[in-house]
Amino acid sequence: MTEIPISRTLPAEWEKHQYTLLAFPYEGRDWPGKFHAVKWAFVEIIRKVTLFEEVLLLVKSSEHQTTVAYMLEQAHVDVKKVRFVIKDTNRGWMRDSGPIIVRNPDGSRVALNFGFNGWAKYGNYRKDVSTPETVAAALKIPLEKVMYKGRQVVLEGGAIDSNGKGTLITTEECLLDPKIQVRNPGFTKNDYEEVFKHYLGISKVIWLGEGIEGDDTHGHVDDICRFVNENTVVACTEPNTKDKNHKKLAANLEILSAETLQNGGKLNVVTVPMPARLDFEDLRLPASYVNFLMTNGCVLVPTFNDRNDCNALGIFTDLFPKHQVIGISAIDLIWGLGTLHCLSHEIPI
Repeated sequence: MTEIPISRTLPAEWEKHQYTLLAFPYEGRDWPGKFHAVKWAFVEIIRKVTLFEEVLLLVKSSEHQTTVAYMLEQAHVDVKKVRFVIKDTNRGWMRDSGPIIVRNPDGSRVALNFGFNGWAKYGNYRKDVSTPETVAAALKIPLEKVMYKGRQVVLEGGAIDSNGKGTLITTEECLLDPKIQVRNPGFTKNDYEEVFKHYLGISKVIWLGEGIEGDDTHGHVDDICRFVNENTVVACTEPNTKDKNHKKLAANLEILSAETLQNGGKLNVVTVPMPARLDFEDLRLPASYVNFLMTNGCVLVPTFNDRNDCNALGIFTDLFPKHQVIGISAIDLIWGLGTLHCLSHEIPI
């Protein structure tokens, strides 16, 4: 691995964005029976984001672009704030297949190309592998493949969260489980921490335990704990002791309560309740308020027609006093086993 100065940084998600990256769904594979509703949910997300920043929107083809543009116009979206890029994908989860943008010491940007293997679970991901290349070309910034010990490192954006100052949070279940969802066989904590240090400028890694039940990524941190400023995280809790998430989230909370930041300062932890268990057909769905999306002027929070929706929105309103906090119904989106953060990726300036 080429030595890269630790002064390279991974911007925090609340830093200024050039775009929010999204991919408009073309097939209903991730939302069987709900695809039509999901397309209009996407239109509403785009409408809200474009009130505060531009959207870089991947579409399958020029014909698909025409269809999507018409839908956006029907919903009175300012299409001038949508930049279309033609890219055929298997799925639209840009948090995981899109590039991670970092800054060099001189402020220039680099798009990091971590390997993507369909969450070490699904076989139809080959079109998604080239998404970082397409996005980097559209942004006209260099693309760098993340290598360690002679192989490309596999990592999804939803597996990590950072405060932009050198601290990163992830989970052992996602990155280290020896039997399920193996991204990088044989990797140890030290291996990952070396990669995070050299490519993302991370000097402190906080390792949580498990993610929530129903998460088919097996432990993505963006469903359980997220930074909201450089000193504070919001973490999920499940007060129902009979729920399988109760012990998992309580154990993570115990870890967080004892942790410090990269500068030795105390980590502030704000808790947010989980929505009530949500099932569809034979699946428990990974509904979580922590899968929120930050833009330059608003925070979009997934809601689930649940009594805790109001509580969650109130908590986020307190945490983001300079942003508009807006609830986005995610009842249909979550059938795809992810919501707002999973579907998007910030493109920092």
